[in-house]
Amino acid sequence: MTIKKIHIRQLHYYLAPIMLFPVILSLITGSLFQVAAITGKGEEFIWLLELHRGKFGRINLEMVYPFLNAFGILILAITGITMWLQTQRRHRSN
Repeated sequence: MTIKKIHIRQLHYYLAPIMLFPVILSLITGSLFQVAAITGKGEEFIWLLELHRGKFGRINLEMVYPFLNAFGILILAITGITMWLQTQRRHRSN
């Protein structure tokens, strides 16, 4: 079964903006908490670790957040590499 180029591009186009927020959130909260832990103030910034793990106040996604994050990044990587390879093939044939 072949997936048309347009479907790969559409999937990537729609998923990329959705995945931007959780990836940036994980990056920032993880880095800031690591800095806090290195400086010995980790206990004061546990809330950063909770955000990093997917606990958003009353909404607790800790059990699924890492898997959704990983799945989204995996799909973006696959679609991005697929589009890149299609571009490379086109350039080689010219």
